[in-house]
Amino acid sequence: MFDPLLNVVLYQPEIPQNTGNIGRTCVAVGARLWMIRPLGFRLEDRYLKRAGMDYWKHLDWEVAESWSEVRRQLPDSQVWYLTKTATRPLWDAAFRPGDVVLFGRESRGLPESILAEQPAHRLMLPMYPQVRSLNLASTVNTVVYEAVRQFGGLPRRTRSEPDGIPEF
Repeated sequence: MFDPLLNVVLYQPEIPQNTGNIGRTCVAVGARLWMIRPLGFRLEDRYLKRAGMDYWKHLDWEVAESWSEVRRQLPDSQVWYLTKTATRPLWDAAFRPGDVVLFGRESRGLPESILAEQPAHRLMLPMYPQVRSLNLASTVNTVVYEAVRQFGGLPRRTRSEPDGIPEF
């Protein structure tokens, strides 16, 4: 296995289609997808598989019982908390390879107990007030590709690395 470009963490995801699309984005950039229980679907869910299509077999993913379990497994990773209550826009973040980007439930976001961990690392996507929130998969895609932009793009893959992602 390779070191992931990013660690995308979904806190108690509820909608399988969102998670499937997020999994596809993770495959596209070499990110690891973490899902924190409880999940609002089964991992065998046909909607999850359909949204991820044939990419799911290439996905580097983990299921964790809690946020604290993820933190124990990634103790040195910088964490970014995505929330509509943040005042800091996404592009003010300085992403580093291996960072954790944490996203909350579709219906309720992240709990305040988690958001309180590092208030300076709360990020939001600016939007007009007529829009309550964006779709989770769209938000993850935007954040992940902003990080890739900051990294100067994806590392080149060679024919000798068909299943691996080279490190930066």
